[in-house]
Parts: sequence; structure tokens; C-alpha cells
Amino acid sequence: MADHDVSTTTTPPEAPKVPPRWFVHTFWRAHRALHRLSGGRFLWPASSKRGWGAMRLTTIGHRSGQERRVIVGYIEDGPNLVVLAMNGWEEGHPAWWRNLEAHPDAQIRLTGQPPRRVHAHAATGDERDRLWKRWGEADKQLDGYAARRKVETPVVVFEPRDGATNEA
Repeated sequence: MADHDVSTTTTPPEAPKVPPRWFVHTFWRAHRALHRLSGGRFLWPASSKRGWGAMRLTTIGHRSGQERRVIVGYIEDGPNLVVLAMNGWEEGHPAWWRNLEAHPDAQIRLTGQPPRRVHAHAATGDERDRLWKRWGEADKQLDGYAARRKVETPVVVFEPRDGATNEA
């Protein structure tokens, strides 16, 4: 299944240019360091003018069993948060998604809020289509970025568990 809706276009969307991998990797390392040093002030809520927010995700490594932290973008869907496992729009899936496939219980942290315990699953069927369209409203180039990849981009849903704001 393709990420973009080919029934309404005759040609696939043009893939937007993305920075080189070394730049993306360096940017996210710097962002994580700033987040750590600032006490979390370098995250923004989904209500920002971007239409999406940034959160800190803590997973359990699928091989190491150790905690792993990453900053990811999200949109809100009622009580759930939704993330695209895009790997910087490069091939393959990000490590945090492989971790969630093995250990779907995780912790998220939004700016100014206590940690939340969540359970992750990949959206499928109508749920995936609906959430992909919602992301497309926040990022008009979504289908173009998705066209850069040969694999379908997982749409990951984080559902609250055990009282949404309990610390894990």
C-alpha cells in the first residue's frame, strides 16, 4: 500500500529535497542535547502554529533492553498521540519503531507535563488512512516525502495506559 493517494493524481508527488543525512543526524543530536540541558523547554505543543508538536519518547531497546530516548513529532487525536515512523524520510524504519514493535509499552513527555505511560500500535486500514490525512493537513509535503521511500511509513498511535499522566 502506498502512503499517498494515487487515485486522485496521475503522477506521484514530487519528492521535496531533504538535507544530507549527516546534517539531519547532527540536528537531532543537538536538539536532544538542548532538550536535556534546558529541562525540556525545546519541545513545543501540537497546538503550535506548525500544526504538530514535539515530544520525548522513551522506549526499551529491542536488543539491549535498555531505555532509549528520542524526540519525535506528533499530532493529537483525542486522547491519543500520533507519530510517523519516517526515519528522516530515508529507507528503513527508525530504531525507536523497531523498539516499540518488540516492546509496545513506552513513556512520552510533552513540554510542561509529567511523563505519560502509553501503549503503541501501528494504525491500519481506515484508521491509518484517516490519521495520514490528518498529518497531511499539518504537513502539505507529506505525500512527496513519503514518495522518497520504498516502504510504507508506519503511522504509530500512542494510547494512554494506566491513568494517562502516571509516571512510569
